[in-house]
Amino acid sequence: MLPQLFFAYFAVMILGLALVVITRRNMVHAVVWMLLMFVHIGGLYLFLNAEFFAVIQVIVYAGAVLVMFLFVVLLLNLREEQGLPIFIRGVQGRVIIGLILLLTLVSAAGQASKGQGGRFSIDYIQRQTHIKVLGSVLFNDYVYPFLIMGFILFVPMVAVVVLAIRRSNGSS
Repeated sequence: MLPQLFFAYFAVMILGLALVVITRRNMVHAVVWMLLMFVHIGGLYLFLNAEFFAVIQVIVYAGAVLVMFLFVVLLLNLREEQGLPIFIRGVQGRVIIGLILLLTLVSAAGQASKGQGGRFSIDYIQRQTHIKVLGSVLFNDYVYPFLIMGFILFVPMVAVVVLAIRRSNGSS
C-alpha cells in the first residue's frame, strides 16, 4: 500500500506541476515550477530503483536544460507577450479540454496491457547493476545511433566556438 501511495504522490505532483508550468504567464515562474517538476521526476526514478537516471535527470535537466531555458527567457523581451489575451478564456472551454484529456487518459489506461518480458530480467539487472547493463546495451546494440547523437551534439558546440572566436576578433 505504501509504495502505491508514493507512486501516486509523484505521479500527481508531476502532472500537477506540468499544468502549473504551462499556465504561468511569467516565464521565470514557469521555469522555477519546471525545476520542481524535474526534481519530482528524479524522485520517481529513485522510487523505481533507477538511481542513475535520477542523477542524470537532476544534473542534465534540472541543471543544464533549465539554465538554458532561463537564459532564453532572459534574453527575449517577453513584456509585449504578457499583455496578449489568453487563448481560452471561458470556464466552459477549460472544462471541455479537461474532460477530453481525462477521457483520453482513461481510454489509454483501459487499453494498456502488460507486454512480454524483455531479455533483461530484474534479477539480471540487479546482479549486473543498472549502469553496466545500460552501458552494455548503449555501446553494443545502439553504438551507431549513439555516435550519430554525439556528432549531432558536437556540431553546434563547434559552431558556438567559431562564432565566439569570430566575435572576439571583431570580424562579425
